[in-house]
Amino acid sequence: MIKTVNLTKTFSAMDVDTHALNGVDFSVEDGEFVAIMGPSGCGKSTLLNILGMLDSPSGGEYFFAGENVAMYKEKKRSHLRKQKIGFIFQNFNLIDELTVFENVELPLLYLKQPQKERKEKVMQVLEQLEMVHRRNHFPLQLSGGQQQRVAISRAVVANPSLILADEPTGNLDSSKGEDVMNLLTALNDKGTTIIMVTHSQRDAEFSNRIINLFDGKIVNERF
Repeated sequence: MIKTVNLTKTFSAMDVDTHALNGVDFSVEDGEFVAIMGPSGCGKSTLLNILGMLDSPSGGEYFFAGENVAMYKEKKRSHLRKQKIGFIFQNFNLIDELTVFENVELPLLYLKQPQKERKEKVMQVLEQLEMVHRRNHFPLQLSGGQQQRVAISRAVVANPSLILADEPTGNLDSSKGEDVMNLLTALNDKGTTIIMVTHSQRDAEFSNRIINLFDGKIVNERF
């Protein structure tokens, strides 16, 4: 599904260049669950943003489903993102003014799916994640664990082939965090490819493979 070749990312500010990624080579097969670990500032989130086509690399190649998307323009990247990728963020990134139902429905609106089809898909995923009873609530009326369930619902409602998760349990207590990891494992068991950035060794152990980054480079990986 994913392959990077000599991927680099450099940020320039005040005549100072910061090399966030420095020659990253790795691949992820369909159906894998991969954890990316490393200290703060090592390039984990930068790599995830490039894999999710939220940003472009400075150099190298990035193949997604066989296409070299490294230098695609934003319009083309956006089209692929909407169709193929779901995102789960540490801070949930829900829209406070929208209900649970409306937050989960958003990806389907972007894809311009018919209203009846949208309602069926949203209700199905909310039922799977045991959030139907909260469908008319607003995010601020929910606990952290419930908000993350809504965020996961939104990430999977369009049936993406890839889910990118950035510290998905970072704002949750251990028990709610384990619930989220079990949900991700269940999605992976059904065939969804997952790439997760985490500081938590405990969370990383849910994956099939752990990749360690340091100073923008892969220093080791283990299965």
